[in-house]
Amino acid sequence: MAKRKKSSVKTWVWRVCLTLGLLIGLAMVFNEQIKLFFVDRMSQSTMQTVTQKSVKANEKKKATYDFDAVSALDLTTVSKAMTDASKDAIGMLAVPSVKIYLPVLQGLSNTHMATGAGTMKPGQKMGEGNYALAGHSIMKRTGPLMSPLDYTKVGDMVYLTDMTHVYTYKITEKKTIDMSHVEVVDDVPGKKLVTLITCEALTNSNADRVYVRGELQKVEAATDKTIKIFEKK
Repeated sequence: MAKRKKSSVKTWVWRVCLTLGLLIGLAMVFNEQIKLFFVDRMSQSTMQTVTQKSVKANEKKKATYDFDAVSALDLTTVSKAMTDASKDAIGMLAVPSVKIYLPVLQGLSNTHMATGAGTMKPGQKMGEGNYALAGHSIMKRTGPLMSPLDYTKVGDMVYLTDMTHVYTYKITEKKTIDMSHVEVVDDVPGKKLVTLITCEALTNSNADRVYVRGELQKVEAATDKTIKIFEKK
C-alpha cells in the first residue's frame, strides 16, 4: 500500500512538472503573439474611453518627454502597461490606408508607448505648428501601433481628433531617418503639420526610423459622422 501511494505521488508530481513545462514552452513559442494581442486590446479599449471631457482633463496632467527612456516593447513592458489604469488619452489618430487606429497619449512614458502614439513635445495642439507623434514599430504591414507606417504613401490621409474637431492632413513626405535627426519635430514657420515617427527599429541600420509628414488640409467639427473615420475597420 505504501509503495502504491509513493508511486501515485511520483506520478502526480511528474504530471504537474510536465504540464508546467508544456505551458512554459507554449508561452515561449507564442510570446510574440501574446504580446501583440494585448497591445492591440489596450489600444482599442483606450480608444473607447476617449471623450471630450476626458481629453480636457488629461491635457492638464504632467507628462514625460524623454525619448531615450522609452524601453523596447517586450512582454514585461506590456504587462506593466496593462496594470496602469491611467493612459491619459488626449485624442485619436487614424491612417486608414494602412489601418492605423490609435489613441493619442500625452508624453512618451513606456505605458503610453505600449498603448498608442505619444506626443513628442509639451504644449502641442492639433491643427497648430508641427504636431509630432511617436509610436513603436514591432511588426511589418499588419502589426499593432505604428508598425504599418512604412507602407504609407505620399498623398495618403492622416486624421487627428481632440473630440472637439477632426483635423485632416495629407502626407507630403516619407522617408527613413537616423534617430539623431531630432529637428524633424520642430515647428516650421507658416506650416501646420503632423509628423509621425517610429521608435523601434526593424533593422540594424542607422537610418531606422520611419518618418512621415503631412500638411493640414481641413478642420471639421467632431460629430458622430466625422468621428467614424477613427473606427477600426
